[in-house]
This record gives sequence, C-alpha cells and structure tokens, in this order.
Amino acid sequence: MTQPVHTDPALRHDMLLLFDITDGNPNGDPDADNQPRQDLETNQGLATDGSVKRKIRDTIALAAQAAGLDLSRYRIFIEAGESLNPRLEESYTANGFDLETAEDAEDSDTAAAKSKSRKGARKVLPAGDAETALAWLHNRYFDLRMFGGVLGTGNTPSLGKTRGPLQVGFARSISPITPEQHTITRVAKARQTEARHGEIGNKWTIPYGLYAVRLHYSASRGEKTGVSSDDLRLLYDTLIMMWDHTSSAARADMATQGLFVFTHPNAFGAAPADALLRLVTITPRDEQRPPRSFTDYEVVVDHAKVPEAVTLTRLV
Repeated sequence: MTQPVHTDPALRHDMLLLFDITDGNPNGDPDADNQPRQDLETNQGLATDGSVKRKIRDTIALAAQAAGLDLSRYRIFIEAGESLNPRLEESYTANGFDLETAEDAEDSDTAAAKSKSRKGARKVLPAGDAETALAWLHNRYFDLRMFGGVLGTGNTPSLGKTRGPLQVGFARSISPITPEQHTITRVAKARQTEARHGEIGNKWTIPYGLYAVRLHYSASRGEKTGVSSDDLRLLYDTLIMMWDHTSSAARADMATQGLFVFTHPNAFGAAPADALLRLVTITPRDEQRPPRSFTDYEVVVDHAKVPEAVTLTRLV
C-alpha cells in the first residue's frame, strides 16, 4: 500500500487548522480574570501555541491506543504534576550511564571546579553517550519528538536542548470576538461557616469564534528526532478529534472545521509557507451580521495557484 504523501516524515509539510467554539472560552488569560485572549487593536481572539499543544499532548495516547500502536512510543514528557528531572535521569540509567556526580575534566584544576566539586558536580557524558540518551528520550516521548524541549537540567547537562520538527503558531480568530461575563452562584458549601446563600462568581465566554492556526513540520529536524509516518498520521487524527477529548465546561462546544496540509516534494520545500497558506481564504458571508456558526463563513482554496510540485491534502 502506497504511503500518503502527507504522512511522509521525509517531506516538509505546512498546515492550516481551523477550529471554532460556541458559547465558551477557548483560552483564558490568567492575568486578566481568565478573559478570552484578544488582540487589543483588532479585537480578534487569540489562543496560545501552548494551549494547542496541550490539547495534542492530552489526546495523542488515545489516538495511538485506538490505532493499535506501541504505546511506549507515545508517552508525554510534559504533564501536569510530574517532575521532569527524574524522567531525564532515567535516560542515563536505562542506558547504563553513571549518574553519580563527577567533575568536568576540562576545568578540574580551576577554583570554580573545586567549588563545584564540594557542592556536587553534574555528570558530563561523552558526545556519543549523550546522543544515545537523547535518542532514548525521543523514542519514548511523543512531545519531545515533535515539539522539542530543554533537557540539560539537574544532573543531565549533557542532554542540552532538542529542537522539535513541529512548530505551532498562535491561533487567531477570523472575525473580532465579543467576550461576555456571566455571573454564577456556587451553592455547595465546603464548610458550615460559609454563607447560606452561596458565593457569587463569574465566567467568561464568547458567543462564537472561528480560529485559524498555522503548523509547520521540518523534515530535517524530524529525521533527527525519529519522527515516523505513524506519528504524522496520529498528529492529523489528533488535530481533528482532540476537542472531543479535552472538553470542559468552558469548552463544551469546540470542533475542527478544516485541516489543510501542503506537502512539498522534498525536505527543503518548493514554495514559502506563507504563500501557500494564504491560498486558503476564510471570509464572512455577511459582514453586517456577527457570525454564529461555521456556515456563516465561506472557505475558498485557490487550487490554480498551488505549485505543481506541492500536494494539497484537505483532511477536513
């Protein structure tokens, strides 16, 4: 069976993801009472790259399980409540590398090194061993393999940092959004001393918002971190389904409305990403009426301007 070009890790891919939300808050700002993030000049809604990657992290293992893949390759490195250093140290111990403190031989005669020795120096691995430990981490954790991360902390300075092949931008709404604040009442009491009438609080929502976010996959970096065709296939599946598995009271009605993948013929690319992604235009059907559903927009792809060497795959 021929592998679809959009799942080939040896090729460059530029993606446009469209998702919408109804009566919810796609990404609240904790510094602004959890109000929906907004461009203060245009009033367009924003959602951070971190919020999008969090949804991917929270869903990818479910996608791997559904596909019957080896779950040991789809662990998540950055998880709430989990410490990172023990996971990094495991890459040493699992490969038989010594984690005991040791001075860096190059500065062992300096005063700094002597002070460092008294406090406990960090183990410095030979380059080949560090690459082995790093490859072990890439194979184990999907988010390190795709997003990269800073790994040279604690007792593992030799790991340095790894640049992931998948870069995710900020999501921006097509139209301005109108945040609305709703007063809510908490009637369940935690203590008998609390007020009988409950507590007053608030929550923020927007009536509707259609957001677009750009994602870019670098084949050259993917080769270094060990990305497979299964990884890309699961990524697309996750981008389509992740809202169903990460819903909450504030995000009860979210959905992917479009996923466009521009695949280049090689790792370098045949056209600038911006020029390709601009071939997908999203415009309101009625400028005089606020949009309240995806059908209030028209999505048009200018297929005539897609370079012959580039393959466009619309997954949604």
